Amino acid sequence: MQFIDPHVHMVSRTTDDYERMARMGCVAMSEPAFWAGFDRGSAEGFRDYFRQLTEFEPKRASWSGLQHFTWLCINAKEAENVSLSREVIKMIPEFIHRTGVLGIGEIGLNKNTKNESTIFAEHLELAAQLDELVLIHTPHLQDKYKGTRMIVDMLQERSDLDPSRVCIDHVEEHTVRLAKENGFWCGMTLYPTTKCTPARAADIIERWGDDRIMVNSAGDWGPSNPVAVPDFIMEMRRRGHSEAKIRKIVYENPLEFFSKCSRFQFKAPV
Repeated sequence: MQFIDPHVHMVSRTTDDYERMARMGCVAMSEPAFWAGFDRGSAEGFRDYFRQLTEFEPKRASWSGLQHFTWLCINAKEAENVSLSREVIKMIPEFIHRTGVLGIGEIGLNKNTKNESTIFAEHLELAAQLDELVLIHTPHLQDKYKGTRMIVDMLQERSDLDPSRVCIDHVEEHTVRLAKENGFWCGMTLYPTTKCTPARAADIIERWGDDRIMVNSAGDWGPSNPVAVPDFIMEMRRRGHSEAKIRKIVYENPLEFFSKCSRFQFKAPV
């Protein structure tokens, strides 16, 4: 089955991973800006990173016949440095209108600190000014529910951000309600040891339905699997779900959300 991975950090993956994803049925992916494995020391480091995301990675993906899209921001982990973050946010308009850029992301919270909240709010302000889609990172493990609640509260303070143009990612059993019932899109990340397993993601689908929800690998520098979405497909098949339902989650839903951005020029595979 063909699928789209809506959240995978290909700068941290090898070219072989692109090839593996293509062989498993991936036709496109979106790559949010994120932490590089270490804290960057200057805004110029982000300028080079944004060039990599918008110039080199689409080319590298094309070698395997894949379409590559991206998002721009300074991530929540590095947002603790407020002065650097503001320099990077000022830079985003230089790149936001490039082909294949879907919006602002992945922004959000890491440890739910005051500085992270400040920079999250300033990213939201930019997204509202530019009328961009937003992709949001929710914190890990013990900080997740509190951080997701903080994020939703901050979003609801803004009447200029349409919930249908915002995706709250890394939801789990205890946070999916916050996204779904408040009109946001949500993403489930299939990690080997944290976040959701394919079985848990299938459980969530069975309880909460298949509208405004996606699954992703979020493959990055740490333990992760860039072909996790096919594992979810197999789990759904094992449970007897229809091919149409599975395709809606792994292909049609990402298309629906991304198509809200005019720069999403997707070429459906033959």
